[in-house]
Amino acid sequence: MMNSKPLVSVIIPTFNRLEVLKRAILSVENQTYSNIELIVVDDGSSDGTGDFLNKNSIKFFTLDKNRGVSFARNFGVARSKGEYIAFLDSDDEWLEDKIAKQINFLNKNIFRWCHGEEIWVRNGIRVNPMKKHKKGGGDQFLPSLNLCLISPSTVMMEKSLFDEFGGFKEDFIVCEDYDLWLRILNLYKIGFIEDHLIKKYGGHEDQLSRKYFAMDEYRITTLIYLLENGNLTKDRRVEVGKVLKLKSEILYKGFIKHKNAPKALYYEKLLKNKNYFS
Repeated sequence: MMNSKPLVSVIIPTFNRLEVLKRAILSVENQTYSNIELIVVDDGSSDGTGDFLNKNSIKFFTLDKNRGVSFARNFGVARSKGEYIAFLDSDDEWLEDKIAKQINFLNKNIFRWCHGEEIWVRNGIRVNPMKKHKKGGGDQFLPSLNLCLISPSTVMMEKSLFDEFGGFKEDFIVCEDYDLWLRILNLYKIGFIEDHLIKKYGGHEDQLSRKYFAMDEYRITTLIYLLENGNLTKDRRVEVGKVLKLKSEILYKGFIKHKNAPKALYYEKLLKNKNYFS
């Protein structure tokens, strides 16, 4: 990697994942494109991550305590020097030409950001995504309402675009990517590379999507934000309202079943709010 001003800054947030972090770092170092700045943000690890990074002369910052992936990514971006930023989760791995393909794509197109296909590996076995996970480019706002279709580890974007939207919301423990991508997609289309760019590993115990119940609560917060602040077109407002209603009904029934009266009451009131539903 070059010592001159980098074109691409790579941000890896990590928390107690030293062994898989080594694989992620190696996949950055093995990129065919070299004008890269790598920044690792150690989010309060206690497994020797800092010692490893220091010993191997890898640029890193250690946070005083675990602050979450949103804070860690924002922290890294704020200290980056590249024109573009690319994210890599510490449990994922880039294919060697990932950055080269994205630089070439962005140079030839008008998009300010792009993503691509991914190889899924779960518990050591390659699996195929379901139809609902089908990715695409262009106007991806409506397809992305039900669930996040853009993997952070595949994204490259102009740093100025990230800054324009204030980065990831740091009070989001999960679904922070769903939130930021939708806020951007409401105004900007996204480029799509049909090639596989990364290997995405799942099935391990500390995977965030397995640790938190009712993740749709965070998605609902985003949908409400879009309805209140997103300057949506009429058609988009209707579609956001439909998804908000569906997710709220599911959570309402779930909290009734689990005898969580305060949560159930919240969603009961939400479903009666005529400002959100056409």
